[in-house]
Amino acid sequence: MIGAGPAGLAVARALSERGLDYAHVERHTGVGGVWDIDAPGTPMYESAHFISSRTVSGFSGFPMPDDYPDYPSHRQILGYLRAFADHHGLTGRIRFGTEVTSLAPEASRWRVGFADGTTAEHSAVIVCTGAQWTPLAPSIEGFTGEVRHSVTYRSADEFAGRRVLIVGGGNSACDIACDAARTAAHASISMRRGYWFIPKHVFGVPSDIVGGAGSFLPKRLERALLQPLLRLLVGDLTRVGLQKPDHKLFETHPVLNDQLLHHLRHGDVTPRVGVRGADGATVTFTDGTSAPFDLILLATGYQHAVPFAQDLFGDPQHPDDLYLNAFSRRHPGLYAVGFTETNSGAYHLFDKQAHLVAGYLGERAAGTQMAARFAERIRSDRPRLSNGLRFDSSPRHRGYVDADAFVAYLDRTGAEFGWAVGSEAAR
Repeated sequence: MIGAGPAGLAVARALSERGLDYAHVERHTGVGGVWDIDAPGTPMYESAHFISSRTVSGFSGFPMPDDYPDYPSHRQILGYLRAFADHHGLTGRIRFGTEVTSLAPEASRWRVGFADGTTAEHSAVIVCTGAQWTPLAPSIEGFTGEVRHSVTYRSADEFAGRRVLIVGGGNSACDIACDAARTAAHASISMRRGYWFIPKHVFGVPSDIVGGAGSFLPKRLERALLQPLLRLLVGDLTRVGLQKPDHKLFETHPVLNDQLLHHLRHGDVTPRVGVRGADGATVTFTDGTSAPFDLILLATGYQHAVPFAQDLFGDPQHPDDLYLNAFSRRHPGLYAVGFTETNSGAYHLFDKQAHLVAGYLGERAAGTQMAARFAERIRSDRPRLSNGLRFDSSPRHRGYVDADAFVAYLDRTGAEFGWAVGSEAAR
């Protein structure tokens, strides 16, 4: 298994609970993946917090501490992950400082190459390297100021006294624009389109708990109820200079942010449409307006790349041909957990995928008929996991799943094959 972030830890627990032997490597010096702000290459920044609430975000059988706030900070999430690893005896089994540089099939086994020149062979490999390490960075032709991707961003102090343009419409872009509002000489945010903004609290309760109460409804009916409610709670976004959403609720990844609207309403951040081009320090936008900037920070997302084995996973924007986003159809014995794009907190999804992978690996090692049945399922089953939604056609949403539909399918599949998809500790 490769990677000791949230997905890798979920898999390690699932394997250990079934008594399956495994080797676990991590290139950094501790567990946590992107949540370790001191790990080289992490996209973490000082103001980052979870965008799903702690109540619905923990691993099964190991909830986040009661004294955590509704939306924990990155340091609290890192503490939670390390406590999870220690509690389940996972930390001592990890080989830290061990970077994988190559992965190749050889007969019925896999040869793994490491940065120190050594190799190892395994019957199966589970890639849990995460989806936010390789930035997508469009070029801004003609701009003579500083341009960099948000993967390099750490603190609002970096904006002090500067004219800053944040490019992007996701949660990180909105967070960072709020940082810029407090310290920059001038702050702007450029969004190519309009988005639905969901407040983090509704009637004093985390919005994912309020929304979860309606998850028993068909998604289209739930949307029909929530869209008018959001208009009442959030108001007309065009009044603060944002564009009207050009899609229906749930068709893109949700933006959970209250502070950006506050700063827009107070003039601390200037809303901008998409970037058309630049000439020196002046940036021109698609509506014909222009303004000078010292720094452009591109909060434009990441590729789900697997640099040491991209040929095995195909499209670097999103690993392709993975059954349930976990089982490779093209390469038996190759698995991945942690690349799922969805509209909810991810840890419980990683957990369920991990237990399904572990269940299959146990049967596969024993050579059972059930393993053969599931291998055929991997090859032939192509479920629709959109819950009736039509997701946006952007690269990020290729392979996107609705969390409710995804969880229900994982649960049904696990029950059909007799593999629990929740932790033993939760039962």
